[in-house]
This record gives sequence, C-alpha cells and structure tokens, in this order.
Amino acid sequence: MKPVEIDDIKRYRFLSGVSFSPDGKTAVFVVKKAQKDGKGYTSDLYMLRNGEIRRLTSGGKEGSFAWKGNDELFVFASREEEDKKRAEGKEAFTPLYTIRLDGGEAEKTAELPFRASGMELWHDRVYAVTGSINKECPDYYQLSEDDRKKEDERVRNDSDYEVCDEVPFWFNGAGFINGNRSALFLFNEETGTVERINDPDFSVGGYELMEDRIIFWGNKGTRMSDLFSTVFSYSRKEGKTTVVRDDKVFSVSGSALLGGRLVLLMSDGKRHGMNQDPDFYWFDPDTGREELLYKTDTSVGNSTGSDCRLGHGRSLKSGKSGIYFTETRRNAGVLCCLDAEGQKKTVLDTEGSVDDFDLSEDAGKIVSVMISAGSLQEIFLSDISGEGVRQVSSFNTEALKDRYVAMPEKITVDSEGWDIDGWILRPIDYDPDKSYPAVLDIHGGPKTVYGEIFFHEMQYWAGLGYFVFFCNPIGSDGRGDEFADIRGKYGTVEYNNIMDFTDAVLKKYPQIDPERVCVTGGSYGGYMTNWIVGHTDRYCCAATQRSISNWVSFEGVSDIGPMFTRDQQCADLFNKPDLEKLWWHSPLKYADNVKTPTLFIHSDQDYRCPFEQGIQFFTALKTRGVETRMAVFHGENHELSRSGVPDHRVRRLKEITDWFNSHT
Repeated sequence: MKPVEIDDIKRYRFLSGVSFSPDGKTAVFVVKKAQKDGKGYTSDLYMLRNGEIRRLTSGGKEGSFAWKGNDELFVFASREEEDKKRAEGKEAFTPLYTIRLDGGEAEKTAELPFRASGMELWHDRVYAVTGSINKECPDYYQLSEDDRKKEDERVRNDSDYEVCDEVPFWFNGAGFINGNRSALFLFNEETGTVERINDPDFSVGGYELMEDRIIFWGNKGTRMSDLFSTVFSYSRKEGKTTVVRDDKVFSVSGSALLGGRLVLLMSDGKRHGMNQDPDFYWFDPDTGREELLYKTDTSVGNSTGSDCRLGHGRSLKSGKSGIYFTETRRNAGVLCCLDAEGQKKTVLDTEGSVDDFDLSEDAGKIVSVMISAGSLQEIFLSDISGEGVRQVSSFNTEALKDRYVAMPEKITVDSEGWDIDGWILRPIDYDPDKSYPAVLDIHGGPKTVYGEIFFHEMQYWAGLGYFVFFCNPIGSDGRGDEFADIRGKYGTVEYNNIMDFTDAVLKKYPQIDPERVCVTGGSYGGYMTNWIVGHTDRYCCAATQRSISNWVSFEGVSDIGPMFTRDQQCADLFNKPDLEKLWWHSPLKYADNVKTPTLFIHSDQDYRCPFEQGIQFFTALKTRGVETRMAVFHGENHELSRSGVPDHRVRRLKEITDWFNSHT
C-alpha cells in the first residue's frame, strides 16, 4: 500500500452544515475542497434526497443557506460582478439567491443591508437573521442609498489605520474588531423590510425562536467583554425587546425547546472557572428564573481533534422527544438525547466523532457527518433512535484508496492519580526487528481531546516510517470538570502525565529508538512543547506551533488574554506575588536550560497566541546558542494547521517534517 502523502490534504473533501428541510425529506450540506491553485477553498452545496446525493451549486462560494420551504433555499452569495465589486469596496450587504431543489438557475430575490452570517424562518415569511454591525454606524441598514455610499467611503478612507478603545480590539480569524457587534435582525421577505432587535452595545451570542417571542442572549461590548450573559426577550405581539435577566451569574452557551418550554445551557463558573462544563436549566422567559434539569457529567459539544475538518457543526437541536446534543465522552464525540425528566441516553455511539447532525422526527431520521480512525468525513443516515446507521456518501473514498492508514492502538497509563488514555500509530511496513524514530504529538486547548480519528499529519508521519504517539493528559476534555481543571497548575501534573506516557510507550515498543523521539504540539500543545524543552533533554528535537512562552506578556496581546490568563493561571499580573507565579509558569523563564533543537511555527495574524510569543522564545534560544529555526506564515491565523491556505498547510507540515528528519 502507498503511504499517506503530504499533498493528500488537497484531495480531501470537508463536510459541514447539514440541515433537513422542514418536511425531513431532503438534507442539504456544504462540501469544501482545496482550490486547484492551492490558494484557498471552494465551497458548494449538495443535497441528499431519496437516498441519492446530488450537487446543487458549482460556483465555489456557496457555504451559507437557509430553508425557504421544502423545495427552496435562500443562499448567501455574491454571484454577479457588480456585487463582487461592491463587496471589495467595503460595502456592507448580503445578496440572497433563491435556489429550487428541482433545478433551474439561481435567482437573486433579495438583499440584506448588512453582512449576514445565519438565517432561520420564524413565522409568516419573517426570518431571524444574524449579522454584524459597528458601533460607529449601528443603523447603517436604515440609511438611504446616498448615505450608505457616504458611510462606505468613510470606511474606505479609514481602512489604513485602526483606533482601539475596547478589549479585545482584535480577534483571531476576524482581525481588528473594535466596535464590531453581532446583531439579530428580523427580515420580512414579503415587504423587504429589516429591523434590528438588539441594542448596539450588545453582541448577540445566540437565540431561540418561540411561538410568541425570541429569546436571545449576549454580552455588552464596551470597555471589556465579560463571561456572563444578559438574556433578552423580543415580543412578537408588542414588537419590542426587554431584559429578562442581567444579574451576571450565568454564561449562556446554548438553548433548546422541550415540550414547548425553554431550556438554556448555562454555567456559573464558580467551581471550575471559564472552562466549567455548562448544565441544562429550565428557564422561565417571563421571570428569568432557572431550575436545574440536568447536571452534565461531561462536556456538551464535540472537542475531538482532527486536521481534516472545515466549517462548523451543530451541537444542540430541539426535538419533540428530547434535546439532541453532541457530547465529548472520554475520547470520542457522540450524540445524546435528554428528555424532560432529565434522563440522558446515547443515540449515536462511536469511537470516532459525530462532527455535525440534524434530525427530523416527522421523517424519523437523523442525518450526520462522522469521521473515524480509518476514514475521513462522510454523510450517514439512521432512524431517530440511532439504529440502522448507514453511510450514504463516498466523498473521500478515492482519497484513501490503497493508502496505508495506521490504526490507533490504545495505551492507558496510571499517572498523578488518574488513568491517562493514549494511542500509538505504527509506521508503514512495520518490522518488529527494526529500530524506528517516533513523534510525540500534544493537543491544544488544553480542554480538547485526541481520539481514534483520522489525523492527516500523524498518518503522514506514520507513512514516512515514524511511530506516532499521543495522549489526553489532565486538563483534557471528556471526563468532567475535576479532570479538566488545571487552573494554576500548568506545566506540572500534565507534564508528569506526558512523561509517564512517553515512558510507557518506550517500554511497550522497544522498537522505538529513545534517542530519536521528536515532540510537537500547537497552541496549548505548543506551550507544553516549550515547557518540555526547558525541563528535559530526552527528545531529540522539538517543533512548537502557535505557542505561549510568556504569561506575563500574553495577557496584554492575546484576544482572550485578560480573561484566560487570570482564570487559567489564577493570577493577577499587577499583584507582585501573582506576577512571580505567572513567570514561574512561563517557558521563557527556563530558556537557559534548553539544549533541544527547536523549530518555531507561527502566523503573523494569530491573535490567539500572537507572533510575539514565538519571537521571544526563539530569540532567547538563538542568543544562547541553541539550534533553532522559525517559520512565519503571512496572512494566516491560529487555525493554520486546520483551515489555513492549502499550500501553507503543506509547507507547514514540510517544515516540521524536514526538521524531524534532519534530527533522526
């Protein structure tokens, strides 16, 4: 069999956004793939009907849509040259095209006077639409055509500088966001009118459509955003918005309807900080009172890691019999259902991952996107109970045909009072009588997980003849708050877990040459790679990606810095004892100890773990005579390895692999 190759990432298809029609007879979803020139991705819509999959669009830019009926879609797209020129000229608008599923040309039928991101039918041809506004001109959507042109000209004239008076003033993947807000609009298709229903000081985090009202929540965006949510109610009858709850107790992260009653997914953060798993609460939209429905025992939402996804998946959906939601369970992403009695059952159980889903109880079906250890994303159908699961697509069959795909072999290690899960991938043409190099790969987060899921970079290294091993140390997701909570402990217990896991792997597989073991990781994994090279010389080389090296400076430069640093390090930068604690947990403090050859990978538009974090550690090692190299990717952000330009993703992996090869 042939090995997985570095350019194979350009052959993969990435599936997301799966959604049933109102009658449940048709599902539409998004398929993305690398452009032929390697400079970006195309995005088109496909539909599943009567067991057959058919392509709906071919323009390469259609990724957002909303159901207009059982046989029609609203699609967000700038198809006409004039619209493309307007978008390039900084004009804020969204063309809406109507596409019939039975064929025919797409027709531009409406235009929204703001940049829309999502849309859902509420009632009587009235849609709830999420979009963006700026505090400098929050009522842009109400301006006359002449006044909009004047505002567009002002924006163009001001585009070569930024003024900041908020924190965060930039955000990873979005650039400078000072003054930007996420807004909720009502769009009347019949009259063409648009109405914003939230105050421009608030950014809307989510909403739930009820019969007589819309419940939505958000955070105030002045000075500095916080973790707690204000809940609002928009009355259909009265046409106005009122505050339901604003006591700064809960952070809301999701909602659903169960038997006509509202349920909110909320966390108070009192026990385990900002990463505390949220619980399900009945919520009274009249009084703002909550009542616990279900206390979660693990994480709602799917945090299993893979570099073979693009787009976002649904994590929560209302059903007649219960609330369906994805859950990170130990090392897998599964689908569960919670009923009105607070009883949870597993609907789709897998050692892989349910990346996205939708359901139709009228049709008695669940449609999902799943990925596993041996295959990339595909579309699956099952009945509403999760029985009879069958794969109905083959988008990625050819990409892995005749390829060697290493299957993960599980290793569990006792460390720091916990059983730590990990896995190894054997190299291609494995011979137990030979000696092999190896790569330890550390996940980001820290509250995410590795699992038995296809990972391109790991399979590529296995195809080059490396053992690859990885684990879920303390701080990882999927095992409850106590396991995930490493506030104030960074670089201690989880470092011991990783060292114990490395020892166990080397003991079980003596074919691994202990003098040829590499280490790498991104984000939190980059932080741990930095920490490791300052505390041990056991790895022959390291590749640290989008990392943190200095907690003292991180607070002031990261988009999440003020909240994340204080919460996760349990320290205030301006308290002297805390300042010493922040420095103690900073890998940069231990630069004098480093002897390991270290490669740095960073992106100059990464506002999550900014470029300066890599520069500091790189400079410290270079001036101390440590063999080091830095690769900086222009125009990329924190998501380089997952959604960066295809050519950049290939070059990143080549940089890391060449570094490993040169030291093994």
